[in-house]
Amino acid sequence: MLVKAVIEEGIRSFVEQYRQRGTTETVWEMPVTAYASADDPLFETLKTAVSPTHGSPRELMRHSRTVISYFLPFNHKIARGNRDGNECSRGWALAYVETNALIVDLNNHIASILDSYCYESVLLPPTHNFDTTTLISDWSHKHVAFIAGLGKFGLHRMIITQQGCCGRLGSIITSAPLEPTKRPEGEFCLFFYDGSCLKCVEKCASGALTSERFDRRKCYDVLRANAVVHSGLGYADACGKCVSVVPCSFRNPVNRSTYVPFATGATNKPLI
Repeated sequence: MLVKAVIEEGIRSFVEQYRQRGTTETVWEMPVTAYASADDPLFETLKTAVSPTHGSPRELMRHSRTVISYFLPFNHKIARGNRDGNECSRGWALAYVETNALIVDLNNHIASILDSYCYESVLLPPTHNFDTTTLISDWSHKHVAFIAGLGKFGLHRMIITQQGCCGRLGSIITSAPLEPTKRPEGEFCLFFYDGSCLKCVEKCASGALTSERFDRRKCYDVLRANAVVHSGLGYADACGKCVSVVPCSFRNPVNRSTYVPFATGATNKPLI
């Protein structure tokens, strides 16, 4: 019988062995994994919240049962190296490219584990599965991660996990019946919690991010410019300034056992 521990150990050991091959410079911290039921009604809401063309697990695999979502956190030095300047650092750009390649290989590895238990799977690309006109994805790993209970959205539109938000998300659909992860309550973003933080807005050099809105086109222009700067590394359409380094970079900063709010928070949390 397939249990979550088999999948999670498979992910952890594969990432560790991948790094030990010596073919990458990127170092990753401990992966975080969560699970969503393919029948979770929130998947259907993505056709309104994200795009009418956003796929659902059942559309991509008729007999799907579970969506596995995982987060691969970057080593803290990568984020710290991306802290200054307007251009994406070489280390962040390389981590983006190398982690995208890792996700492709990791999904194939997870699929092989599932296959050994006679379960099928559908593999999803780590990125570049979006419409270049609307800049909206047909499979949003961020929204899938939210549904699976992996974390919560921050003002910067990234998912904040218990391991922070500096890293990459991946997901895979499977016919394996696995118990869904309970979605966490409350907020992980200090701005949504009590209005006390706008560090991600301050870090956005392009002005694409404000407390009221996110200019998707302006952000994408920055990503493409960085891809040109780092063209020798692969297609590194990345930035990461808004998460390097801020209170939610490496952890969930809202610790309700010790945190004392001092301001009234905003309530208009965006899903996209």
